[in-house]
Amino acid sequence: MTDHGRKIILGRMFVVLGLALLIPGAILVQLIRINVIEGDRLRELWNTQTIQYIPIPAQRGAIYASGGSQLAANSVIYRVAVDPYAPGATMDHFSELTNILSRHTGKSASGYLNRIRNSSGSRYIVLERTVPVAAYEEIQMLGARGIILEEEHRRTYAFGSLGAHVLGFVNRDLRGVTGLEATYNRILGGEDGLQQVRRDRSNRIFSYVGAPRKLPEQGHSLHTTIDAYIQAIAEEELRAGISRTRSNYGTAIIMDPRTGAIKAMANYPDFDPNRPASDENENRRNYAISDMVEPGSTFKLVTAVAAVEQGVVDFDEIFETPEDGRRLIYGQMMRDHDPLGDLDFTQAVAKSSNIAISEIAMRLKPQVFYQYARNFGFGTRTEIDLPNEEDGRLQRPYEWSKVTLPWLSIGYEVQATPLQVLQAYAAFANNGVMMRPYVVDRVTNEFGETVRINRPSRVRRVMKEETVEKLLPVFQEVVSDSGTASWAMVEGLEIAGKTGTAQKYIDGRYRTAYRATFAGFFPVEDPQYAMIVMLDEPKTSYYGGFTAGQVFREMARRIAGLDSDIRRSLTPSEEGGPDHYALMPRLEGLKKEQAMKLLAELGIDYSEDGSGAAVITQVPTAGDTLITGQRARLVLGELQEDPGSETHVAIPDLRGMSMRQATSILYEIGLEPELIGSGTIYSQFPRAGELMQKGRAVTLRGRIREFSPPAVLTNLKQ
Repeated sequence: MTDHGRKIILGRMFVVLGLALLIPGAILVQLIRINVIEGDRLRELWNTQTIQYIPIPAQRGAIYASGGSQLAANSVIYRVAVDPYAPGATMDHFSELTNILSRHTGKSASGYLNRIRNSSGSRYIVLERTVPVAAYEEIQMLGARGIILEEEHRRTYAFGSLGAHVLGFVNRDLRGVTGLEATYNRILGGEDGLQQVRRDRSNRIFSYVGAPRKLPEQGHSLHTTIDAYIQAIAEEELRAGISRTRSNYGTAIIMDPRTGAIKAMANYPDFDPNRPASDENENRRNYAISDMVEPGSTFKLVTAVAAVEQGVVDFDEIFETPEDGRRLIYGQMMRDHDPLGDLDFTQAVAKSSNIAISEIAMRLKPQVFYQYARNFGFGTRTEIDLPNEEDGRLQRPYEWSKVTLPWLSIGYEVQATPLQVLQAYAAFANNGVMMRPYVVDRVTNEFGETVRINRPSRVRRVMKEETVEKLLPVFQEVVSDSGTASWAMVEGLEIAGKTGTAQKYIDGRYRTAYRATFAGFFPVEDPQYAMIVMLDEPKTSYYGGFTAGQVFREMARRIAGLDSDIRRSLTPSEEGGPDHYALMPRLEGLKKEQAMKLLAELGIDYSEDGSGAAVITQVPTAGDTLITGQRARLVLGELQEDPGSETHVAIPDLRGMSMRQATSILYEIGLEPELIGSGTIYSQFPRAGELMQKGRAVTLRGRIREFSPPAVLTNLKQ
C-alpha cells in the first residue's frame, strides 16, 4: 500500500472517530443543558403534564317526609360486562361468571355465554346493567381477567311515584331537573372535592402517597312538610276520582292553613321519578302550580268578603232571580245552573247563584274589588319553594270592559293556579291571615345537624276577624243538604268551602268543556287542613260539588281517620253506625314497643296474642280500615332469622299490596325489589317465608285492578 493510500485511510478513520466522539459529546452537552441549565423549567413542565386533578364526587343529600320516611336518596348500581379478548381471559372464567349471574337473575347461563361467543369482535359486552350487591361481591371474588365491574351512583325514590311532582327528579349527572331536586340543587348536591393524581405514558391514572386532596362538602338533606300517609291518600283518591269521572287529569293540594306547610300535593296522571323518561312530558307537569285556570265560583269568596266589608250587602236582603235563571248584563247573558228563585245572601252563596253574586259585585267600585282580589293573592305567585310556578293573571281596572266586574265576581276573566285558590281559602280558615306556602321545613348536614329552618311566614291580613265570623256559617251552608257541595259532606265533620264549575276558554272562545273544583277546610271550629281538588273535563258531570266534592269527601274522611285529635272531636252518628275509621298501619316485623307506640299515636285500640318481642301477624292487614270500636289484633312472636348469619332475612308475604308499599318494606329489610308490571302485586319470587341474603332482589309482578272503596265506605251515607 502506498503512502498516499495510507493517508487516505487514516484520514477517513479520523473522520469516523471524530464523528463517534461528537455524538457522546452532544449527548453530554444535552444532559448538562437538561439537568443543569434548563432542569427546573423542564421538571416543572413534566409535573404540569403528568400531574392532574380528578373530582371526588360529593354525596347528594336525602329528602325526607315529615315523619322521617326517606323519600329520595342515593344508591349504587353495579354493571357487569366482559372483554372476551383481554389477555388471560378464558371461557372457563366466563362460565363461572354466567353461572353466578344466572343464580341471581333467573336467566340462563347459556344465554349469557352465547352473547359472549357472538360478540363479533367487540371488546365490551354488557351482560347485566344492574345486579344485586350479593352478585357483585361474588363476581368480584372471582378475580378473573376479562370481567369488567362498574359502579354507577343513581338517585332512588323509595316510594316510586309518591310525591313525584314535589320531589322532581335528577339527570344523569345527578343535577336536579324539576321539583325540590331543582329548587334546592346546590344545597342537595354539595361541592365536589379534588384528588391529585399522576398520569403515565400509557395514559393510566394512579394516585401516590402524599398527594394533596380537597375533601368534598357533602350535600345537605331536606326534611319536608309532606306527610307520606296524607300524600298517599291524596294520590289514591285523586286517581280513583279521575277514573270514576273519566276526567282528563286532576290535582289536589292539602295545606296547614295555620302555617302554610304543604301536607300533600298530588297530580294525576303522574310519573315515576326513578324512570322519568318512560312517561310523557305532560305527566311530569305540576298542575298545582303551573296550570293557570279560571277558578269559577270558588272566586266568589273574594266577592263575599269585599261585599261584607264594604257594607254593600245585607244578610237578610232578598235577591230576585229570573224564573228562567238568565239575565242579560251589558249585552251578555248571565246564567244560573238552575232557576233558583228568591234568595237571601247566604242562599246566594250556598246555591252559587251567578246572577245574585254579580248583582252584589256591581255595587262595588272596580278599584276596590280589584284590590280585594289582589290582597287575596290573585295575579301574584305564592312564592312556594318549588320551580315553574305561574303568576296567574288579574287585569287592572283600566283594562276592564263593562262586563268584567260581574263576570270577574263569579271567577271568569281571571286566571289562577290551584295553589293560589287554596291559599285564599287557607287565609279564610286562618282567621283572615294569609301564610306563604312552603314544602321544606328544615335542612340538615351530613351529621344530622340543623343548618337552616324555614319558619312559617305571614303574608298579610286579607279580611277582618269579624268578617270571618260572619262568613263562616255562609260557607258551611255550602257543604249541606241545601248547598252545592252536599256530596262533600262527612258525617260529624264540620266543613266549609265552595264549589266551582268553570267553562274552559279554548282558542278564543268558551267551549262546552268544564273544570270542576271544590276548595274548603276542616274542622271549622279549629281548621287544620285546607284542601282543593280540581278535575279537568269530568265526563259523568261537570258540577264541582258532585265530582270534585266526592274526591274531597273521601280525602277528608281518611285524613280525619288518621288524625287522633279530629277523630276524638267528631260527633257520633245519631244512628250509632260506623261513622269514622282509621287506616291500619304496617306493624309486622316491628318490635312490640314500636307497634304499641304507633297504635297509640293513631288512637287504635288493640289486643295481643302470643308472646314475644315482635309482631309477626296483624289483623286487619296494613292499609285496611278499622271502624269506630273495632280493635286490631297483634300476634306476637320471635322473628325467624338464619341462626348461622345476620346477613339473611325472611321474605314477607307481599301479595295484595301496592308496588309502593312492597318496595318500601323490601328496602327497609335490606332487599332489592325487581318490579314487573304495576298496580297490585299478585305474584312474588322467592316465596314468602324463605330466607334470602340481604342485598339480593325479590321479583314482584303487579297488575292494575279496578278501584273498589273499602266496604266501610260503601255503607256510609253518600
